[in-house]
Amino acid sequence: MMQRLTCATGLTVLLWLVLGNASAQPLPQGQPDSLGFSEERLQRLTDHLQRAVDDGIMVGGEALIARRGEIAYRQTFGMRDREADMPATTDTLYRIYSMTKPVTSVAMMMLYEEGRFQLNDPLAQYLPEFAGLKVLAAQADNGDATLREPARAPTIRDLLRHTAGLTYGVFGNTPVDKAYRETELLQSPDLETFTRRLASLPLLYDPGERWHYSVAVDLQGRLVEVLSGSAFDTFLRERIFEPLGMHDTAFVLSSTQASRLAQLYSPEGTEISWNDPWKLSRSQTLEVADPRLSEAFIEGGYFASGGGGLVSSTSDYLRFSQMLLNGGELDGTRLLSPRTVEHMRRNHVAGLDTEGLTSAGGFGLGVAVTLDPGISGEIGSPGSYGWGGAAGTRFWIDPEEEIIAIFMTQSVPHQTQLGDQFRTLVYQALID
Repeated sequence: MMQRLTCATGLTVLLWLVLGNASAQPLPQGQPDSLGFSEERLQRLTDHLQRAVDDGIMVGGEALIARRGEIAYRQTFGMRDREADMPATTDTLYRIYSMTKPVTSVAMMMLYEEGRFQLNDPLAQYLPEFAGLKVLAAQADNGDATLREPARAPTIRDLLRHTAGLTYGVFGNTPVDKAYRETELLQSPDLETFTRRLASLPLLYDPGERWHYSVAVDLQGRLVEVLSGSAFDTFLRERIFEPLGMHDTAFVLSSTQASRLAQLYSPEGTEISWNDPWKLSRSQTLEVADPRLSEAFIEGGYFASGGGGLVSSTSDYLRFSQMLLNGGELDGTRLLSPRTVEHMRRNHVAGLDTEGLTSAGGFGLGVAVTLDPGISGEIGSPGSYGWGGAAGTRFWIDPEEEIIAIFMTQSVPHQTQLGDQFRTLVYQALID
């Protein structure tokens, strides 16, 4: 879901790749024991992920743990492309899907810091097409819809915390989800068309009523354009990727980058469709995914999806994560203030219906937030935050322990517990 690159844009990217490599400094490799990790216990992590490859539930991937600004653990597993007999390497590129969302929300918060908007501003103040939104109250068997006024208008904060009344279209089968699919919302050619189509559809529920995963972050991409005056992909490249040295993160890959893109797999019996909810299966046997799922990343043609359109590397995403852990700064480049990062990782859905939210329990501005591991039941630290992607990618940041953990793999829809298991195996190896 991205825009095609023009020749001029391609030249800009080429210059950026050449110059950006010179300025980006990789995080240093540290010794696990000096960073508080048991090498013996880290071997459990290596063995577990290698078994996943041996058992065929993961074709390939990468796992990384950093602490206090140094890499404590980094391993690749299996194959980048099983059919071509190409092993996974540290320069492999991955479709990070919804791990795009925190990047988009950082872009929004950069504009927030510039005074371009207030979080509780109505969405329609900046996108007038959303004035007069209605909530779907009922739909008759003949398709006639009954609409009503919402309790209040959606705000920008609602977009950032998934409480705007929107849905996704491909993960549910409500009448509103069906309307998203019939309108070909996620097949829009550009963000302006996407926004216009979305504004013509009813809301699923009253804004501010509950947390519901949605296309809200894609709409944030359009807000970035309107607020900044720059195309969304240009803003990300010039204001985030170039300053941070994230030279392998993009919506559409160059031919050189495309050669390093991991093959995408799907579990046998699953189905991903624009016209129906995603179909899951019980199988963990992986086969090559429909090649049409990768066309947009290589050829472009769809809108720049702030909700799920980026390709990135583990190294690049580590730099983005380290910037957040550092309170908005990396290698002398500051994107956000520490107070803004703190505000992003606060729980912004307290008191709302959060059924369907992950075991983290809370949600901030663009990231899930672990409130209390004793309630969620999973090991970790209160205040940890992060998100995952549809192909099984996962990251989280633990400010208390100064840890960043990133897991990359490529099967969609993802049907394993490898991401959750990775989290457990990271913390069991932390002994100091």
